[in-house]
Amino acid sequence: MACGSVADPEPEALAGAPASTSTTTVAVEPTDATTAEADGTTSVPASAVPTTAEASSTSVAASASPTTAVSTTTTVAPTTVEATTTSTTTTSSTTTTVAAPAEFVGRVVEIDAGIAERMSASWRPGCPVDLGDLRLLELSHWNYDERVSTGELVVHADHAEDLVDVFAALFELRFPIERMELVDVYDGDDDRSMAANNTSAFNCREVAWKPGVWSNHAFGAAIDVNPLVNPYVAGPNIFPPEGEPFADRSVRAQGGLYPGDPAVEAFFAIGWGWGGNWTGAKDWQHFSASGN
Repeated sequence: MACGSVADPEPEALAGAPASTSTTTVAVEPTDATTAEADGTTSVPASAVPTTAEASSTSVAASASPTTAVSTTTTVAPTTVEATTTSTTTTSSTTTTVAAPAEFVGRVVEIDAGIAERMSASWRPGCPVDLGDLRLLELSHWNYDERVSTGELVVHADHAEDLVDVFAALFELRFPIERMELVDVYDGDDDRSMAANNTSAFNCREVAWKPGVWSNHAFGAAIDVNPLVNPYVAGPNIFPPEGEPFADRSVRAQGGLYPGDPAVEAFFAIGWGWGGNWTGAKDWQHFSASGN
């Protein structure tokens, strides 16, 4: 990992400066959010089609003796039979209502005084990157409840647009991210953030067990994704310790990252490396611009 220092501007220098933003919006067709409603309507017009059968009149002449002629006429009244046939017409109407597509929204926001104040735990004078070189990303993502949430990451400006593309790809994949909050929510404590399964990026801190060596996170050039279920594993050492049940990578977990997964490939597409490819220790949560 490269080390370095940058002039230490005060957050107050940004006060009053309007935040500049860029926004990326991608519509994603839902795969399981479509509701089909079937409404079967039966219309039965009854049409009576009369059929008339008429018996003809029959006249019978009876002859009596030669001296007396009696004419008898028997008349059978016509009989009318009406047959009614009912014709049934069935009309089936199916209405399909499709939910509006879920949309990914990614915004790149300059660090203004208000955001700088929120970052008081993760940035301080003496950090190797200036606040003016960082950007806040506001990103749509699928959460563990299969709902769309908006999360926040702070990264270096040089990587901001590429990372918006990465998270747009993760959104399209419906890759679940449990939470995405600034590490400042956890007072800059990386251990607490990992235990909460919080996906985070910038944090002005040193490499673990290497005093004086800045982490890639201190440059805004690294992201830890779902760190509880993607722990750092070095022999018997697992961080966070709460991630021990997920150290066995033969068992897949919700939000887990595994070799060959499209979610991992999304980071490779922008040239970032993955701790899951390291030899020896494995940092399954960790992606960085340097690969370290």
